[in-house]
Amino acid sequence: MSEEGARLFERFGREFPVGSVVFSEGEIGNEMYVIQSGKVQVSKKVRGVEKELVVLGPGAFFGEMAIINEKPRSATVKIVDPARLLVIGPKTFETMIRGNAEIALRMIKILAQRLAEADAQIENLMLRDHNSRVVQYLTHLASRGKQMPGGTLVAVDPEGLAQKIGLQVAQVREVLDKLFKAKLIREHDDGLLIHDVGRLREFLEFLEMKEKFGDI
Repeated sequence: MSEEGARLFERFGREFPVGSVVFSEGEIGNEMYVIQSGKVQVSKKVRGVEKELVVLGPGAFFGEMAIINEKPRSATVKIVDPARLLVIGPKTFETMIRGNAEIALRMIKILAQRLAEADAQIENLMLRDHNSRVVQYLTHLASRGKQMPGGTLVAVDPEGLAQKIGLQVAQVREVLDKLFKAKLIREHDDGLLIHDVGRLREFLEFLEMKEKFGDI
């Protein structure tokens, strides 16, 4: 840890063991957290079932919305790797934002990105069919994928995809195999290559119609 990091931890830091809950969905809170080391899991209840949204590591922050909008916690955060967190209260947070435009701009960008990601994940979790969930999330990733010869590259593997959308890896691989055979996507050294995002969206529309109306 750097000298500056050590000073920050001395002033604001707390250690959390694996399995501990930083805060739970619905709780009232007025502190945000910055991860110095370790990892945390962010999850949310959907239809009564706890679903993982994301795992955050060093450098990430969470819990800031409780300061910004003064509403109950919108998710549950658990420690999945022994963590050292900086605990930032409202006054310190306001001082940071007012005194450093770079920090404020970085936070705005991250919050906007998180909001888009959370919207996509919540929309995905509402789908019951695992085929639709895999295809829907791939189309979401394609919107910020890398354009290259042969299609759009999304940096995700079956394990990461399963974690994001709350499915078993075997279920994800089953759907991916169908997409491989249909020549909609193929494996790439850096993830998955979507040949034609438009065709993938058309396939998603077909799956959603099938889920809504059934086989007719």
